[in-house]
Amino acid sequence: MPRLKVGVVFGGVSEERHISVKSAQEIAKHLDPSKYEPSFVGITQSGAWMLCDGPGPDWEAGRCQPAVLAPDSTVRGLLVLDEGKYDTVELDLVLPVLHGRFGEDGAIQGLLELSGIPYVGCDIQSSALCLDKSLAYTVAGDAGIATPNFWTVTGEQVIDAGRLSYPVFVKPARSGSSFGVSKVSDASELADAVAVAREYDSKVLIEEAVAGHEVGCAILGTDPDLVVGEVDRIALSHGFFRIHQESTPELGSDNSTPIVPADISAESRSLVRETAKAVYRALGCSGLARVDLFLKADGQVVLNEVNTFPGMTSYSRYPRMMAAAGLPMAEVIDRLVTSALEGAR
Repeated sequence: MPRLKVGVVFGGVSEERHISVKSAQEIAKHLDPSKYEPSFVGITQSGAWMLCDGPGPDWEAGRCQPAVLAPDSTVRGLLVLDEGKYDTVELDLVLPVLHGRFGEDGAIQGLLELSGIPYVGCDIQSSALCLDKSLAYTVAGDAGIATPNFWTVTGEQVIDAGRLSYPVFVKPARSGSSFGVSKVSDASELADAVAVAREYDSKVLIEEAVAGHEVGCAILGTDPDLVVGEVDRIALSHGFFRIHQESTPELGSDNSTPIVPADISAESRSLVRETAKAVYRALGCSGLARVDLFLKADGQVVLNEVNTFPGMTSYSRYPRMMAAAGLPMAEVIDRLVTSALEGAR
């Protein structure tokens, strides 16, 4: 059978672009060459799209050609600039290995919908919904899922710091990872924390600090055929959980270790898995997502956030949870591709 022509898009303009490159490296390493014919498209920090040899650490210094994804569904592929003319590279499927803004917010998904090319992951609506934590909390809460108490701050709005119960977390409402997140212990720290979060998003989320274990659940597929990975638990050495260092995000966390399978009771593990699936369904997810939750001392499970294209690096939680459930990366990729093609049909 002919190999599937797969476009792997990585990089991007968000603060998580370095993690995207490492995720794409790991995916490229596990693409079966007998099944897939990959085309690698890197997006520079300035937003330029480049057809390149692969997602290496210095990919921009290698052989690159300007390329764009054609929004014309009759093309179904890339338009590659070559000596003043455009050549076409046909694609059967796209893997948008992009994290955060313009990757998990529905933007790239919208372009892919226009292109008519099937793609891996959540659709426009669920991507936008999940990245905006306040909207995700609202929809999940309406579905009967426990969420933290939260407040939003937009524009230059000022919130009365004296009416909050501390500690609270202040974070960009529509940003991935832990960039711009602060833990605030008293009212005097709130304004500075909001200013930090505003560096990443004009909409800021303030939420109560939930006391409990941070746990996660990797989910693959489309309802009702969902595959759930092993539950993990985040063990902290100090501070609050930062999955990436802000100065060198490509190196991973400096204060946490994921324990897979989570060292919690079988009853709690089952509840975490069922809650994660309920969140996935309520927010309309498909393809894949990592659902992060809190497990409180009384056994209650509370939503933290949903990543619609979670990290796929060697140290990332999603592939570790899937591997612990018996699904290595190569099989995860095969299932994601199959799910995307079936969904497109």
